[in-house]
Amino acid sequence: MKPPESFAAPAPSAIAFIDLAAQQRRLKPVIDANIARVLAHGQYILGPEVAEFEAALAARAGVKHAIGCASGTDALVLPLMARGIGPGDAVFVPSFTFVASAEAPVIVGATPVFVDVDPETFLIDPKSLADATSAARSSGLRPAAVIPVDLFGQPADYVALAAIVAEHELFVIADAAQSFGGRRVGKAVGSLATVTSTSFFPSKPLGGYGDGGAIFTDDGELAARIRSLRVHGQGTHKYDNVRIGVNSRLDTMQAAILLAKLSIFSDELKARDRIARRYGDLLSNVVRTPTIDRDAESAWALYTIAHADRDKLAERLKARGVPTAVYYPIPLHRQEAYRRYPIAPRGLTVSERLATEVISLPMHPYLDAAAQDYIATAVRESLRIK
Repeated sequence: MKPPESFAAPAPSAIAFIDLAAQQRRLKPVIDANIARVLAHGQYILGPEVAEFEAALAARAGVKHAIGCASGTDALVLPLMARGIGPGDAVFVPSFTFVASAEAPVIVGATPVFVDVDPETFLIDPKSLADATSAARSSGLRPAAVIPVDLFGQPADYVALAAIVAEHELFVIADAAQSFGGRRVGKAVGSLATVTSTSFFPSKPLGGYGDGGAIFTDDGELAARIRSLRVHGQGTHKYDNVRIGVNSRLDTMQAAILLAKLSIFSDELKARDRIARRYGDLLSNVVRTPTIDRDAESAWALYTIAHADRDKLAERLKARGVPTAVYYPIPLHRQEAYRRYPIAPRGLTVSERLATEVISLPMHPYLDAAAQDYIATAVRESLRIK
């Protein structure tokens, strides 16, 4: 595809980084009807839409259980609680990700151990993980769990992690906050690890109108514990508390909205993939575009490029009306709250470098060709300026 070469055309008005308004216009009659149904029956906590949505999620992921909860962060915390992970346990987390991935183990009293990511895919690096598990054990921590992050929409390579996981008997929680809808080795996200956690934050590929999350597993006993934990450790009824739990239920209203969005989710995923491929055609010869493994399908939560002079590029794109975002400008091991936690023995040089180079461009299913052409031209011409 030959890219446009100049700014002859004016900037499309108000290019959206993520266009939730366009999606709402498409779905408004269905969303309004679903909300009206909830208002009519009045079951605002764990109403029938929650069970319906959980069943639809489980069917899509190809697993036995999908459990709605209050946020993507809780979707990481609850499985750790259910597994009894806590003080003295090491939970391995990539440093190049959002803070919730490391926050979850700290909340349960465990120790996050930061590992590096692959320089091509930005996904957790198996070699760094292997080094970190040995170092953690030597320091007196018990290697207990790993939280691979499916960054920017691409599922982590769980096959490549399998030998390390088996050797150290690690509990695997796939952090699929950005990847629900993606696939790896022909399997849907949700079925690639013992437990998968996702988020329905509004900007996610499947996002609600507020916070929300879900947990996927085939382990019936684990699912039962998580269902109990999300309702204060409930036993046979709400005043029977059999374990220490939390309040983390997916609101019925959010489930109703998400059911409407799930009805067009496959179509939106196809649009995201088409737009991502077009970005690649337009930009691959001027910036570093995303690397997707041959056995993977990304949900394209974000379209993230890399360039050595990222900050200058962002400034020039802003001047041309192109919104951008940086995920993530400070790796977790450099964050003030997490500096005291251990890191992989060979360091986290890739995470540190990526934090200075990555920049995300507008990505959503309603990005039209004219706006995308303008964005690509803006990138190309911004990079020509000395």
